[in-house]
This record gives sequence, structure tokens and C-alpha cells, in this order.
Amino acid sequence: MFVSEALAVGAATCIALSGMLISELKGRVDVVRLARWQMLAAFAMTGAATLAVGGWQTLTPHTALLLSVSGLFGIVIASTTYFAAIYTAGPRNTALLFALASPFSLLLGYAFLGETISLRQGLGVALVLAGIVLAIGIWRRPPVAAELPAVGTPPGPEARGAPLLGIVLGVVTAFGQALGSLFARPAMAAGVEPFAAMAVRSGVAAVFFLLLALAPIAALRQPYRFRRGDLTLALGSAFFGTGLGMSLLMAALATGNVGIVTTLSSMTPIVILPMVWLRSGVAPPRQAWLGAALAVAGTAAISL
Repeated sequence: MFVSEALAVGAATCIALSGMLISELKGRVDVVRLARWQMLAAFAMTGAATLAVGGWQTLTPHTALLLSVSGLFGIVIASTTYFAAIYTAGPRNTALLFALASPFSLLLGYAFLGETISLRQGLGVALVLAGIVLAIGIWRRPPVAAELPAVGTPPGPEARGAPLLGIVLGVVTAFGQALGSLFARPAMAAGVEPFAAMAVRSGVAAVFFLLLALAPIAALRQPYRFRRGDLTLALGSAFFGTGLGMSLLMAALATGNVGIVTTLSSMTPIVILPMVWLRSGVAPPRQAWLGAALAVAGTAAISL
């Protein structure tokens, strides 16, 4: 009964961990190079997984087309702006903005899929979003020790508040993710295996970024000195984010309401709190945990 909800929360956890890893690459790997590494790694992972479980057989030309369009909006566009938003506004502000995918998805699901939402579920969505805002919004000022990326490192953009560019990138990310979910929903409802769905989506993105690497555009050819640690972090973020996290999201969409699933998968700002605690050694503020409690209450209102 709660399988799709559990899968969505699992996706949020994976995406939070991926965001933490990506933030470590700021100033070391440019966005386009990171996206190319991530998409190639994600396609290799999900392609191998779907081959092992026989997932390719669940695809039809129609579902493959839907998933390709989903990959264009949800992976090519949303992932690129997601990486740029993390670099610009920081992982926690980006996670907060990513929560806008929930109202976007509810609106798109209502407009194009004929989906409905009950008053109780609407209250649950409001509680989840309120919890996210409370947990992350209070970290705008003043900066606390838990916001520092590492000991001795100057405060990042989150300590100063999200810049306008970071906000715009975050909103584009949320809307792109919502559009990606909208096109993926009919394909998943038709019985496409989740790994196969993600392989198609990441495969489209991988081809795009490989072709982009061949484009004679000077701005895309930033100098870079290869470091094995950078590649390790990029592959790790790809595994937990685009690979495992998005595959869990696809599986949740197969049986769940697009708006509800996206709401639960948008709990990344809540899930990221204990990760920040482990990373910095400093507990987040009390209000952050209150926000998490509101999000849990909202989850109960949605699921029960």
C-alpha cells in the first residue's frame, strides 16, 4: 500500500546525498563536464541493470518516445540547471527550490492527466512544504557552523542568501523535473521497468552531452586538469542521484500519484539535515528539526 511512498522517500535520500557530493566539486569541475560524466555513468549503470533484469523488453516505441521527452526536460535541462544551482546557491537552497516541483507537478497532473487530490492530501502537501521552508529558510542568516562546507573554508552562497541567478536556476530545475515526471507517468503506468525507463532518459542526456562536447563553442571548452578524486565524486553522485535515486522515482511513479510522489521526493531538504550534521559535526538548529517533524506529519496525512 505504501510502496510508492517509500520509493519516493528513498529517491529523496539518494538525491540529498548526491547533492552533498556535487557541492564538493564546486570550483573544480565545470557544469557541462560534470553533466557529461554523470549522464554517461548513469546510462552505464541503469543500462546494465535493465539488461540484467530484462527491462528492455518492457519498452515500446510509444513509451520510449515519452521517456525520451521526459529525459529532455527532466534530465538534460533539469539536471544541468540543478548542478549550476548547487554551484551558485548551494545544496540546501537548491533543495528548497527543488521543492517547487511538487506544486508544479500537481498543476500539470491536474491539467493534463486528470488527477485529483483530496483535502486531506492537500493539507499533507502544505505541511510538507511548510516543513521544508522552515527547515531550510532559517539558514539564510546568520550563517551557522553547519553551513560551512569544510573547516577553515569561507562561507558559501547559502550563508549569504541565494542570489537571483541561483533562484532562477532552481525554479527552472523544479519545473523541468515536473515536466519530466508528467511525460514519464504514462510510460510507467504502461508497465515499463524502472531501470529501463531511467536508461532511456539518461541515454538521451548522454547523447546530448557527447554531441555538445563536439560543438565548436569556446565557452564549453574550459581548461581542466584531470583529478581522480573529482571523477570519483562525480561517479558517486551519479550513482546515488541520477542512477539509483531517479530509478526509485520512476518506480514510484509507476503506481503513485504524480503530485504526491513528487512531493515526497521533494523532501530532500529534510533528509539532508542529518547529512549536514555528519559532514560538519555540528547539529542543525532546533527549528530545522521542527520543520522535519512537520514534513513527517504531512507524509502521514498523504499516505494514510
